[in-house]
Amino acid sequence: MNRTGRWPLPGEPRVWLAASGGAIAALLVTVVVLATTRGPAGRTIGLSSGELPTGGAAPVTGPLVDGSTGMDTPDAATPSMPTVAPVEGGVVCPPATVVVSNGESLAIALADAEAGASILMADGLYEGTFVAERPGTADKPIFLCGGSGAVIDGGSVKGGYGMHLDGASYWRLVGFTVRNAQKGVMADKVTFAVIQGLTVERIGDEGIHLRNFSTDNLVIGNTVRRTGERRDKFGEGLYVGSAQSNWCTVSGCLPDRSDRNELRENIISETTAEAVDIKEGTTGGKLIGNAFDGAKLSGSHNDSWVDVKGNKWLIAENIGRNAKQDGFQTHEIVKGWGTGNVFSANTAQVNGPGYGFAFTPVNGNKVSCDNKVTGAAKGFANVKCG
Repeated sequence: MNRTGRWPLPGEPRVWLAASGGAIAALLVTVVVLATTRGPAGRTIGLSSGELPTGGAAPVTGPLVDGSTGMDTPDAATPSMPTVAPVEGGVVCPPATVVVSNGESLAIALADAEAGASILMADGLYEGTFVAERPGTADKPIFLCGGSGAVIDGGSVKGGYGMHLDGASYWRLVGFTVRNAQKGVMADKVTFAVIQGLTVERIGDEGIHLRNFSTDNLVIGNTVRRTGERRDKFGEGLYVGSAQSNWCTVSGCLPDRSDRNELRENIISETTAEAVDIKEGTTGGKLIGNAFDGAKLSGSHNDSWVDVKGNKWLIAENIGRNAKQDGFQTHEIVKGWGTGNVFSANTAQVNGPGYGFAFTPVNGNKVSCDNKVTGAAKGFANVKCG
């Protein structure tokens, strides 16, 4: 990851760095508090800004579905058409096969979607909660695209999923806003989907959740903020898998093997629970190049940006600030889980009483010496780097 920065100035905060020989050294140097970083693909990640890049792909057009009749009308009837900006390393929306303008027409388009369809949401308000159940294919995914001015509004933080992919594999959700629902975006039994460039905000519980054997999905370039407005203990930003206590409800009493998911270059702030919660039962995922702000963390257990209870995850090149306790944590909730995770090249501006990295237990987890930690009262980590 390429980081912007400068040499330290006098009076700036102490930095905990790992010495090259593996010992943890408190270096009496100071650094600028990083407000932005660049992910592997070069997209700027800013903790103070939730805006996606401007420009890029030209507007896509297509027939309009009239919500009252279900009949196609000419393009001239299309309301303000958004430009969907591309995300480096993500997908680009193809020309639309159908354009929708309100909640009723969106529900019709989702129900009728066939492999290869491209649904464009015109700018406007889409009231209600929505579900997609018909899968695309590897060579013909289904696109649902819109600008940030296309807003799904669930009506209440006390119930409903703003957008639910229910067995709808090979979908691409791109660019629009989801707000005012109990859960923002939910994926159940979904594979090879892309959730990209969304703004998910004012949510009762978690923002974006992959669960129930949802595997090989990409969550990239999203802004998630103001979660936990119903119950602060459930206000995670990104959530992968299910807690053991929910396996019999969600995954047939089996570990929820929501494996090999990649969460990349997302901006997550104002969450009352962890920015990212990686549950026991999940394996082989990647958390790369994201930005977290934990200033709104609350409750006795919601005390870090990232909580890893799965196995063999790579957590790399992320930047966080303002943790209630530690920056990054691992836990063993179920025997055999919470092990083999690797933490590399992260920047942790903890501003809290704990560590940059806290492994409880250590359990085969590794923190490399290229991580950087500031403002952690207990220091770099509770283990030696290597």
